[in-house]
Amino acid sequence: SYFGDKSSCVENANTLNLTSCSSVRGLNSTCIRKTPLSSSRSVCRSHTPLMGYSVTSSSAVSAHSAASVIVAVVEGRGLARGEVGMASIDLKNPEMILSQFADNTTYAKVITKLKILTPLEIIMSNTACDAGNTTKLFSLIAEHFKNVTFTTVQRKYFNETKGLEYIEQLCASEFSTVFMEVQSKYYCLAAASALLKYVEFIQNSVYAPKSLKVRFQGSEKTAMIDSSSAQNLELVINNRDSRNGHTLFGILNYTKTPGGSRRLRSNILEPLVDAETINMRLDCVQEFLQDEELFFGLQAVISKFLDTEQLLSVLVQIPKQDTVKTAESKITNLIYLKHTLELVEPLKAALRSCNTQLLKAYYNSLEDTRFGIILEKITTVINDDTRYTKGCLNMRTQKCYAVKPNINEFLDIARRTYTEIVDDIAGMITQLAEKYNLPMKTSFSSARGFFIQMNADCSTLPNGQLPSEFTKVTKMKNTYSFTSADLIKMNERCQESLREIYHMTYLIVCKLLNEIYEHIHCLYKLSDIVSMLDMLLSFAHACTLSDYVRPEFTDTLAIKQGWHPILEKIAMEKPVANNTYLTEGNNFFIITGPNMSGKSTYLKQIALCQIMAQIGSYVPAEYCSFRIAEQIFTRIGMDDDIETNASTFMKEMKEITYIIQNANDKSLIIIDELGRGTSAEEGIGICYATCEYLLNLKAFTLFATHFLELCHIDALYPNVENYHFEVQHVRSSAGNKEKIAYTYTLSKGYTEEKNYGLKAAEVSSLPSSVILDAKEITNHIAKQILHRQKSTPEMMKQRAVYHLAMRLVQTARNSRLDPDSLRIYLKGLKKKYEASCPAPGKNDEQ
Repeated sequence: SYFGDKSSCVENANTLNLTSCSSVRGLNSTCIRKTPLSSSRSVCRSHTPLMGYSVTSSSAVSAHSAASVIVAVVEGRGLARGEVGMASIDLKNPEMILSQFADNTTYAKVITKLKILTPLEIIMSNTACDAGNTTKLFSLIAEHFKNVTFTTVQRKYFNETKGLEYIEQLCASEFSTVFMEVQSKYYCLAAASALLKYVEFIQNSVYAPKSLKVRFQGSEKTAMIDSSSAQNLELVINNRDSRNGHTLFGILNYTKTPGGSRRLRSNILEPLVDAETINMRLDCVQEFLQDEELFFGLQAVISKFLDTEQLLSVLVQIPKQDTVKTAESKITNLIYLKHTLELVEPLKAALRSCNTQLLKAYYNSLEDTRFGIILEKITTVINDDTRYTKGCLNMRTQKCYAVKPNINEFLDIARRTYTEIVDDIAGMITQLAEKYNLPMKTSFSSARGFFIQMNADCSTLPNGQLPSEFTKVTKMKNTYSFTSADLIKMNERCQESLREIYHMTYLIVCKLLNEIYEHIHCLYKLSDIVSMLDMLLSFAHACTLSDYVRPEFTDTLAIKQGWHPILEKIAMEKPVANNTYLTEGNNFFIITGPNMSGKSTYLKQIALCQIMAQIGSYVPAEYCSFRIAEQIFTRIGMDDDIETNASTFMKEMKEITYIIQNANDKSLIIIDELGRGTSAEEGIGICYATCEYLLNLKAFTLFATHFLELCHIDALYPNVENYHFEVQHVRSSAGNKEKIAYTYTLSKGYTEEKNYGLKAAEVSSLPSSVILDAKEITNHIAKQILHRQKSTPEMMKQRAVYHLAMRLVQTARNSRLDPDSLRIYLKGLKKKYEASCPAPGKNDEQ
């Protein structure tokens, strides 16, 4: 669809190309741009003033996913190092988010927050980025965001006093409580001042007074998922193909508006930690599922909304200079505003009969009289039948005749002229068609204006050629497009008359907007309601396609027959379901099993279900209860990272260090193999020590490993549980080969499988001679190890005692046998113990 002037689209494409230039240059010369605000006055403007942007319909999802957030980051100096202030503003959404927090030396919170914001540009002070004297924070951000443009601004623009003044001047009265929160938060105020100054500079426009939504976002109201965990779990981007929808975001995203889609993305990356809020959302989803009429009624209304946030953003910016483009953009946006406000009544009607607390609150918010006041003011000036339509010519006509007649007589004259020219063009083309006896018709495109189109076969033309007076001929299949010298002149007259119409309409629109500004805050509420309802409807929609269940929140993680939500979509059938039960008393699972038996999938499934529950969605299981996790950590994957010069082992160590430094009692920790990048002895040592450290926390930990030695840790720690994935051995029909059949079923205890790596190798196309060799060498090494282990009777006795004690502890802990059966079982244990103890006097034979 056509919005504003098409050149804005072209400029925008350039922006994105230029912005990514930094990725080519590599880390050493990250693209740092200086601006007129910075010390040296060299200007490299790769930005466009995004004013030509107008709001798109909900179909243009690809457009809204392009980065449009600008972030300013500033860090305290001296003793305050580690105290970080951030301010971000989305050029498509007039909301400034401030945050300030203390971070440790890894700057994990800053990196995580920036990953969630996906900035187009990051602004820092020139003192942090000076060559040879860069701060650690700058180096880390540059390392993580290679494709993002960095802009340096002089330190003096990071001014907290100016920041507070800006906020007092621009913050809409409804959000003014933010003053209380940020008055003493100097770093986020300093970031805000530099950010607003910079945005005004690149946008060449200022925000209207009292028009911005400003909010302070601490880091305690949401769960923290670090960026590598988000990547490992494929929350919003598929690791194999970034365009692929097989992600948590992809399977839950049935949203109808760009705002809803943005809200879903940010919720998945920052789930809630407040059970009351989550349950309010779940109540809504439940009501949507029980009341089909409400669900379909709301979905129908929501899908008609345009990008309300972006609309607001353009409305509250006042351009510093008037051009035809800004005029056209403002008129378009006023039409969109009218379209949006006309949907408030249908939305209220759809919500009228709802019962849930949150939906009732939304209904009451829509009772706000200001919606009616704005619409009334608009309809005194704008025609009732002016509305958002698809197709550039239709929209152009809507803009021309938007203002009612008799408001400005010059405008009426200009419109009559325009109509006459358009009629003349149509008349001229009809005459040409008769003159040459060809089926010509009038067409229009935003790039060419009016031109002639004709469906004809080449053979019907005289000499197979068009008459010579036609120029700029293009042909697609049997459709010719062309123009003539007269038509070009008529188009110029048409454009001239349009410019006059737009200019006069713009003056009327600006006057109207000035009257509306004081009431505009109700639109923030509206965009909030629309995006939230859109997301909740999306959750309900996802439930109708699968058998999801409503989660409960307790102090236990209990999932009955849960399955992996993304795998279900890939496999097109329900995956094998498994149970999970973690409490404070047994909060540590060790999971073993052969390669490809399902360990990684199971671990990711637990984390995904936890996130789904904490954003207010139903969960893929028969029953589920969760303990709210304040942080979700994962250590998954076995790859190295050439860019940061980290081997597989170093990468593992960095990830596990991060977990150990940041985990607390309310964390969920998922570790999928550890210590694989070094020798077996060291690997086991590191795993054991890590487990012992994590066992001191009350965090819920699931640890998958191939080191079976690790399973014995449950003898020392009663809160450890061993589980394994079962496999079955199937003889092939020929009867000479044994194959492994995976059941993907989780069972108690550790795996009894031996040499499953070799069995996996047999399935691959490794030459049989190599596999036979490997088996021989494995058996030889195993005998040597066994010989060493059997070297002393004392050790054998210790092992027998250890096994007996372990079985007794397990029996005491888990037995449900009646006294007689228990006696029989214990006698059996005694026999086993005696059999495995070396008889005295046989030392020499040993």
